Amino acid sequence: MSVQPQAGPAPRVAILGAGAMGTLFAYALAEHNDVTLVDVRGDVVETIARQGVAVDDLPARKVEATRDPARAFATNFLFVFVKAPNTLHAVRPFTGQLNPATPIVSLQNGLGNEEAIKAALGGNVPLVIGITNEQSLAIGHGHSRRLGVGTTVVGSAGASTETVRSVQTLLQQGGIRCSIAYDIRPHQWGKLVANAAINPVAALVDTYNAVIANDPNASELARAVAYESAAVAKALRINLPFRDAWEYVRGVVAFSADTRNSMTVDLNARLKTEIDHVNGAIVAAGRRAGVPTPYNEALLHLVKAIENAPRD
Repeated sequence: MSVQPQAGPAPRVAILGAGAMGTLFAYALAEHNDVTLVDVRGDVVETIARQGVAVDDLPARKVEATRDPARAFATNFLFVFVKAPNTLHAVRPFTGQLNPATPIVSLQNGLGNEEAIKAALGGNVPLVIGITNEQSLAIGHGHSRRLGVGTTVVGSAGASTETVRSVQTLLQQGGIRCSIAYDIRPHQWGKLVANAAINPVAALVDTYNAVIANDPNASELARAVAYESAAVAKALRINLPFRDAWEYVRGVVAFSADTRNSMTVDLNARLKTEIDHVNGAIVAAGRRAGVPTPYNEALLHLVKAIENAPRD
């Protein structure tokens, strides 16, 4: 059953980060809401302000775009889609500026975003966290290509049940499949296991995710990372949403085989990746739980070595 838009003034939605995912969600939410995209890149903001946001070959939708976070302080919902290393910096300008009831929503990759948001805004903010397996590719400023329709799961990290439901309704109104989890941690760790096994391996080979299925060397490494990561989750008493970590990873690879994941794109461009928040987070959790993580640690150091290597 579809969710009907509510009558009255359109809710104000602010989205931090106008990358592929920020653009995809901005487009979906702009159908029924007043959307503001906040990004630090002037050329991106200028293009979106002039042309709007678009997905695939669908008509563009008008949104506001700005580099000034103050223009989004009056928002009714704040979505965070920046890369994990940038979360604290992106959210900090909103300290003391939001309505205390305004939900903050993080659907970002990796671990540590919850802590960064609470460090900036306070531990009692109505934070909704979740995961999405929507896949999109940036094909221009404010223009994304949707790579299949995914699902989104949200849960509370300090928000009331009512607030979590309001976020679910908002997303459903925009055509985003969304469900609620009482405990979001198993879903977070499920996605973390997949990201840890797929992203750095494909990034180091500098190719599409399909390499995990097609190359026996990449496959064996990804398999070892998946089981190692799942062992850490088990030690933390997190019930992963699958029985076999490697089978789950293979399913994700099949869904995203023709995709160059974000870590691959960032590493190729010599940009800072989310490796500390993915494999690095598993290494840190493994140390706390007393579980060795040599495969994750090796990938962590290899990716960081390329990040730090001098440009030609």
